[in-house]
Amino acid sequence: MDQYAWLEEVESATALDWARERNAASTARLTGPRFEEIQSGVLAILDTDQRIPYPVRRGEYLWNFWRDAEHPYGLWRRTTLESFRTDSPEWDVVIDVDALREAEGENWVWGGAAVLRAESPDGARYDRALVSLSRGGADATVVREFSISRREFVDGGFSLPEAKSRISWIDKDTVYVGTDFGPGSLTDSGYPRVVKRWRRDTPLGHADLVYEGHHSDVSIGAGYDDTPGYERHFVTRAIDFYNSEIYLLEPETLTLERIDVPTDSDADVHESRLLVRPKSAWELPTAAGRESDTVTVPPGALVAFDFDAYRAGSREHSTVFTPDAHTALAGYAWTKSYLLLSTMRDVRSELHTLEPGTWEKRQTRGFPELAEIGVYYTDPREGDEIFATASGFTLPPTLLHGTAGGAVEPLKSAPAFYDATGVTAEQFFATSDDGTRIPYFVVRRPADGPQPTLLYGYGGFEVSLTPDYTAVSGASWIARGGVYVLANIRGGGEYGPDWHTAALKENRLRAYEDFAAVAKDLVARGITTRAQLGAQGGSNGGLLMGVMYTRYPELFGAIVCQVPLLDMRRYHQLLAGASWMAEYGDPDDPAQWAYISEYSPYQNLPDGPGDLPALLVTTSTRDDRVHPGHARKFVAALQARGIDVDYYENIEGGHGGAADNKQAAFKSALAYEFLWRELGPAES
Repeated sequence: MDQYAWLEEVESATALDWARERNAASTARLTGPRFEEIQSGVLAILDTDQRIPYPVRRGEYLWNFWRDAEHPYGLWRRTTLESFRTDSPEWDVVIDVDALREAEGENWVWGGAAVLRAESPDGARYDRALVSLSRGGADATVVREFSISRREFVDGGFSLPEAKSRISWIDKDTVYVGTDFGPGSLTDSGYPRVVKRWRRDTPLGHADLVYEGHHSDVSIGAGYDDTPGYERHFVTRAIDFYNSEIYLLEPETLTLERIDVPTDSDADVHESRLLVRPKSAWELPTAAGRESDTVTVPPGALVAFDFDAYRAGSREHSTVFTPDAHTALAGYAWTKSYLLLSTMRDVRSELHTLEPGTWEKRQTRGFPELAEIGVYYTDPREGDEIFATASGFTLPPTLLHGTAGGAVEPLKSAPAFYDATGVTAEQFFATSDDGTRIPYFVVRRPADGPQPTLLYGYGGFEVSLTPDYTAVSGASWIARGGVYVLANIRGGGEYGPDWHTAALKENRLRAYEDFAAVAKDLVARGITTRAQLGAQGGSNGGLLMGVMYTRYPELFGAIVCQVPLLDMRRYHQLLAGASWMAEYGDPDDPAQWAYISEYSPYQNLPDGPGDLPALLVTTSTRDDRVHPGHARKFVAALQARGIDVDYYENIEGGHGGAADNKQAAFKSALAYEFLWRELGPAES
């Protein structure tokens, strides 16, 4: 029996009193002059007007959501490209979330807006929006229809109560919606199991049923592709985190046609083409069509088909991208005339412009050298306009604008938020227990002897950690003499699907062995010592930190464990945890629990005080993705064993841990102050 199960009662008075008591103790210990200095520095970075206001185009306007010191909860606003080019754009504020909070007496946090491209009931294009607002930053949101031209929520318009809803426009009077329709309408993961077509002025309960999934599915959704000449309706069924089915929906009869692609592939229909990126080897017939003649599409490749021919049974295809031992596909984006392909070669990005059909490379001029390049925004229905980003560990981000197949030029650049003079970024490789080479980046100023070092990792869900400008860690850690390290361990997507699947389920220990190998390599190279080495990670990375603390305590001097999974015996029964069983396994299956139990931190607690690293655990009460009970129970169990642990629980903030910039600055300062106290000299 779990004696700390009462801490899973998220908002019970007893559990919150427990959290507040530990918050007070950690705050009293960790706050002080250096904490205040770090906090004010981070807040200045988060609030400064010199940040890039990354835009999304809708018609003639560029839209942006913005937070600063005066508007901590944010402004949804728009301007023209001409004005955006100036040093001081003239912004038209459409929704002031701070004012809305005050007017309605709710702790609203912005959750995004889906804007109708077609004409609204008022006859205006890009006028109606489905605005999502969460209480305290949770994943669950309230959805309300908003008129941009009238600057008000639509009385009697589309509206949904708080839930983890999925809603999207079909036309001015119709939406697809998946939400909490009542008992049985959600999956075991807490997401919509049912999707309906909802017409204006019709009660939600009378909406047309489109598709109903299984309780064991992750979620069900539907969407409308309004590309002129290629208008189509689709339904998606996420079976688990990595397997899904795609259906073409006939809107008049609501009949479905399954698109027969591998369930573990990423598939995208654009105009006449179907692109498929399989995550495991895919056997396709050759053009000759004989059963004995097949071609294998390797995991991580990208192949193209004619969509209608594919539906008719043809498997004739062309290869857009083929991975190799060093190069993986990071992503792609369409413009009206081109396909933009992002690749990673040993975790360093490259961007290619391809001509559809021949897939020949065209040059897009103007990208800076030695920078990490990414596509930020395109709209293939409108043209070849692209917004792209360029940055590096020590290179502040630049927003570029131009046309695919033509040229781009800098549109906005962020200032340097810390003095990076002399700071270098190097790539090294550690050798894991099974002989695999694990890349990692070291960002530092050259110094004599080992230095305080912070090692960051994630290693899950095919998420890649790539070189990026380190404003907060740069100002709070590197500029103060620390070494920052980014580990590209298995479980991520840095080398494609195989890099991810190598650490799935029964192979999960490989991710932890990889991270430990990097830690050992840092010491072996003389970059740091065990006493000066810290580690940090959140969410799945928080699980990584829990494993480091319980399985590899001899490698670290301090660990920061943020919004973590820790009780892997019950993770699938807490909030969205059931959706992650494709990653970790099913604890209710004895064979799978056998390997999960090897590393689950809550089931592998140290017996008592000893040669353990210092530990800071942080979470959020309003995190409705990773349950705060993981962090609470872990800390309570450690403290009951006489082990000192710092703990802080933000009462708001959602899975990101912070609902506004002040909270984010406080959370960051707490972590860096903790690390400096444990790893660095008395004053830094």
